[in-house]
Amino acid sequence: MSSSSEYGSLTWGLLLTVDHQHEDVQKEFLLQVTGDLHIGGLMLKLVEKIEVQQDWSDYAFWWEQKKCWLLKTHWTLDKCGVQADAKLFFTPQHKTLRLRLPNMKTVRLKVSFSAMVFRAVSDICKSLNIRRPEELSLLKQSGDTLKKKKKKDKNNKEPVTEDILNLCNSPVSSGLPANPGLYSKTMTPIYDPVSGSPASSTITWFSDSSLTEQNCNVLALSYPSCSPEMLAEMYQPRTLADKAKLSAGWLDSSRSLMEQGILEDDQLLLRFKYYTFFDLNPKYDAVRINQIYEQARWAILLEEIDCTEEEMLIFAAIQAYHVSKLSLSSEAQDSICESEVDEVEAALSNLEVTLEGGNTSNILEDITDIPKLADNLRLVRPRKLSLKAIKSYWFIFRDTSISYFKNEESAQGEPIEKLNLKGCEVVPDVNVAAKKFGIKLLIPVADGMNEVYLRCDNEDQYARWMAACVLASKGRTMADSSYQPEVQKILSFLQMKNMSSQATSDPESVDMKPECFVSPRYAKKYKSKQLTARILEAHQNISQMSLVEAKLRFIQAWQSLPEFGLSYYIVRFKGSKKDDVLGVSYNRLIRIDMATGDPITTWRFSNMKQWNVNWEIRQVAIEFDQNVSIAFTCLSADCKTIHEYIGGYIFLSTRSKDHNETLDEELFHKLTGGQE
Repeated sequence: MSSSSEYGSLTWGLLLTVDHQHEDVQKEFLLQVTGDLHIGGLMLKLVEKIEVQQDWSDYAFWWEQKKCWLLKTHWTLDKCGVQADAKLFFTPQHKTLRLRLPNMKTVRLKVSFSAMVFRAVSDICKSLNIRRPEELSLLKQSGDTLKKKKKKDKNNKEPVTEDILNLCNSPVSSGLPANPGLYSKTMTPIYDPVSGSPASSTITWFSDSSLTEQNCNVLALSYPSCSPEMLAEMYQPRTLADKAKLSAGWLDSSRSLMEQGILEDDQLLLRFKYYTFFDLNPKYDAVRINQIYEQARWAILLEEIDCTEEEMLIFAAIQAYHVSKLSLSSEAQDSICESEVDEVEAALSNLEVTLEGGNTSNILEDITDIPKLADNLRLVRPRKLSLKAIKSYWFIFRDTSISYFKNEESAQGEPIEKLNLKGCEVVPDVNVAAKKFGIKLLIPVADGMNEVYLRCDNEDQYARWMAACVLASKGRTMADSSYQPEVQKILSFLQMKNMSSQATSDPESVDMKPECFVSPRYAKKYKSKQLTARILEAHQNISQMSLVEAKLRFIQAWQSLPEFGLSYYIVRFKGSKKDDVLGVSYNRLIRIDMATGDPITTWRFSNMKQWNVNWEIRQVAIEFDQNVSIAFTCLSADCKTIHEYIGGYIFLSTRSKDHNETLDEELFHKLTGGQE
């Protein structure tokens, strides 16, 4: 304590460190303060003491011992708990960060290290022209996923210099306010409507983005894949435990980067965390569609998600002989420069469509008539310790339920069984080459899931029944306007699977390595010429698509995979003596046997009554309908990660096109933040 005659009886010394670039100016200052001095007053005293003329508006105090920011400038030192032993750093809130995007490009930009990660990601997406930032988050790679890469790097004699896109001059990343009209739907479309290529006029679409036309092309266009050798060096998960490592590094959206140990110029991954891509519109989402496509492409190449050989060839055909060729073709590049759409005309066109309200006759028909399906299908019920029982019945699909009868004549009476599909899980069971068109239904019951298989006779019948099942699982009927588009989407996907027996192109004329477009496991299985021929066969059915159509088709095919959208965590359920894997998806939780990979039980979010976390023992407890409750601790990550996943998916389910695109940040943190 200082003498009362000089400073007063309650003054004490506080050591402050200033983070500035002036080498000839001291960085540590000892100020005499009192406990009732507010943070804003402390800033003023410090700036006057420094005597350096510069803009200090972005600076704030970081409390090193407590790992927290002192951002409430009206709070006093006593209220903050600051005493003489505190180490306070006066440092900029916006610092440089390196972000690895889904397309494996690295950008360097300034990000708020004091804002919650949810807000920081939103600002990053504004800089990168990506709508719906709530679907993305920041991921820190675990040491295990980097080991293989580092081991390979040691063998390289020449260091590899990474090409980094510098966006540090972005007004958004510098902390300036965003343009209020940021996501206006009256802006110029971001894709050329004819060629499907990104339009250069959209560079001014985000008025506060630092992206030049060239930089926008880097983010919105796809380029050839890396070499097979580089692909083999990258981390590929082999087991469910390996896949759990990929999901362990998500940052806490309710805390800042500094609070989570992220330092200036660190590298993080920007990834789509939530697999519910809302309002995906080719006119406004050039960068977003391309980055989703790239995340899907790398997930398939590195076998982060399982797919069959037939599906792998389809994915290879889309990316290798369509997306890559169109992205590099001179026609696509020319259209980028020439494609300029009048902004006012686009706005009037959108307004006209909105006012007309679409086809009113279809709307009236939907209101007055609920369609139904009636067909002979085969029912398959798996039986333990015996073969599957397969029998033909007369099925009627009405509203969101399936009823089946012994034959068509008995359909006027009581059904043998009525299956309510609302909230069920629908999985395709298709092998086009073998003429197998099956639908796997996992219907929730009190003790788990009731497994039922339906077998259709042909593609058309399968498409109609599959589309009806998908809609019914979401609580919609066939009267919904999305039914026919869903049928067409399924038919087009089946057409892609139905590859022709002869290739129309000469494999020798292809100048790309086919091994670049399939996972290393499939690349080893075939010789290069064989792989090229098989990919060309699949390519015949997609050769007429535009660039954006090819990417959207790739994304749709990715979404149709059974394991799509699953994030894995190693957990220990209450009362269990062994570890299990928990799969978290947009609409359900799945308990999976860690040894065999077989699903044990599925719980739907639609049946969930409440969930909570016991922060003392780090246990997540969830209650479902019909008095079903579960509890588990997470072993591969913090329980807050799973808690945020559940709350995040529920938050995303509240989105609606009728609302403006302003995010309810308070609701997100209420659902995901928790009280530790």
